[in-house]
Order: sequence, then structure tokens, then C-alpha cells
Amino acid sequence: MIRTIMPKNISDTLVPISRFNKGEASKIFDEIKDTGYKIVVKNNTPACVMLTPERYQEMIEMIEDLYLIELVEERLKADPQETHSFEEMLAEDGVSIDDLENVSMEFGVDIE
Repeated sequence: MIRTIMPKNISDTLVPISRFNKGEASKIFDEIKDTGYKIVVKNNTPACVMLTPERYQEMIEMIEDLYLIELVEERLKADPQETHSFEEMLAEDGVSIDDLENVSMEFGVDIE
């Protein structure tokens, strides 16, 4: 589950790209460890979001969970009386539990 880290002020999450040019990358990375993320601003416009690896992994897991919830809801709408075990569903698609443990997910990949 993603820990909720809400800044007191949204401006606390903003990092002007000029700070990187001034050699402050190490300090910025330390700030990201504390907050979980920073929004890099270039010409007063958000350019990117920097995340800790842990925060990124939490977000990916949430996306995977939401995908599975949607899949369950679709299948229940199709035939709410017919149920199958997780193992049966995997076998139907020719997938094993071991296969799932070896799957890597990348952010931005279309899951459908």
C-alpha cells in the first residue's frame, strides 16, 4: 500500500531544474528519500516526477491490483453464478503460479 505523504505545501514538492545545474543533485535525491517524490519544474512548467524505487514499486502493484479487480468485476458481470478457482483460471490460459512469479511488469505497458 502506498504510504500517504502529503506535503504541507505543494511548493515543497517542486524542484527547479536549475538546482541540478548548480550541483545539488545529491541533496535533491536525499529530499526524495524523505518525501517519496519530487516534481521537477522547467520554465515554471512540470517536466517530470522523480520517485523513489520503493514508491514506484508500490504504484505498479496498485495498478496490477486495479487491473485484477476490473477483471474480476467483468467476469462476475458475465456470469455471476459461475465461479472458478484462481488455479483453474490460470490453467485455462496455460499459466502456472511459477510463471506469474517470474513476470516483470513495466509501467506504461498496455495490460489488456
